[in-house]
Amino acid sequence: MDYESKKLDDYSGDLSIGRGSLDIPFLLITLLLLTIGVIMVLSASFARAYYANEGATYYFTRQLTFALVGVAAMYIASRFPIGFYRHFATVILLASLALLLLVLVGGEAANGARRWFKIGTITFQPSEIAKIGVILFEAQLICRFKNRMKTFRYGVLPFAIVIVAVVGLLVLEPHLSASVIIIGITAVMMFVGGTRLIWFALGGGIVAAAGFVAVKVLAYSSDRISAWLDPFADMSDTGFQIVQSLYSIGSGGLSGLGLGQSRQKYLYLPEEHNDFIFSIVCEELGFIGATLILLLFALLVIRGYWLALHCRDRYSFLVCVGVTSLLAIQVILNVAVVTNLVPCTGISLPFFSYGGTALLLQLSEMGIILSISRDIPEKKIIREKRVVPPRPSTAE
Repeated sequence: MDYESKKLDDYSGDLSIGRGSLDIPFLLITLLLLTIGVIMVLSASFARAYYANEGATYYFTRQLTFALVGVAAMYIASRFPIGFYRHFATVILLASLALLLLVLVGGEAANGARRWFKIGTITFQPSEIAKIGVILFEAQLICRFKNRMKTFRYGVLPFAIVIVAVVGLLVLEPHLSASVIIIGITAVMMFVGGTRLIWFALGGGIVAAAGFVAVKVLAYSSDRISAWLDPFADMSDTGFQIVQSLYSIGSGGLSGLGLGQSRQKYLYLPEEHNDFIFSIVCEELGFIGATLILLLFALLVIRGYWLALHCRDRYSFLVCVGVTSLLAIQVILNVAVVTNLVPCTGISLPFFSYGGTALLLQLSEMGIILSISRDIPEKKIIREKRVVPPRPSTAE
């Protein structure tokens, strides 16, 4: 079938069609952020590793290993056409739901939550698979319903069922941060899919009511709200982590204390190499360094949306928007948490926070965007031959 004659909604990256090259700007920014992130894990984690009697480079070595494997996974993911992911979208979502159900029974329990599977020394959260599963499946729904997305039956109900199924299992773990992210992703997908704005207003009210109930019912949620409103009221307990994070950010000043010179990482700041690694970034690299890193994230997100706008088919566009929005949401929420702009939740900073399987999946998601970029037509300069009209003959 001729490439140019395919309908935009039906094209799905046929292997028989010649594909272009990877988007180099997106690839380079991803690798640059990954490199900085791995270095920051080394700087932020060596004190904690010493304390755990694991050797100074324990966390760094594991993160570097997963980073290298993740780059390979990103390349492999970029080789599969988007049609491959569309074909298995339903399978991926159902598999993530099954894992979310199984983790409630056989998962590892820690800090009052049961969110992880542990295989040897490796742990992973099924919620990470659920995020990409939701994006791939909801993009498929939008392409299927097309112009019917403005109706409640097609533009709201199927997505509400997905949210209830996924978020319902996440709340049982409990894992409220992942629930917030998946609700946010679904809202973005519905918006670009064409759902009427009135349904967002109603949905926002339902989510706000559910959040209010969760705060009243779940004791740890109430404690986090109290710590967010006034972390210095209970500095030795509920407000301890955020206070130490603010100390870390404040001590960095404009230019920072220097790479490796953080003081708060010496067991003062909990999760210094994980969810709160950005606090160490601010302390060591200062306002200037932290701003440059956020600028790199912004460029990556902008490039992701630029690629989405240039996709040839709707499914690729939706997946590219979904994955890019997932990245943007996680960065914004993580930075908001460590600076106490929002209540404390367990949201990692992509490419920076320690966590091998999460990093592996994040790089695989970047590979999907790179795969989509290979199907974007390159601009071709067509040089037309200039035809010089014959000179009229003159009468002799």
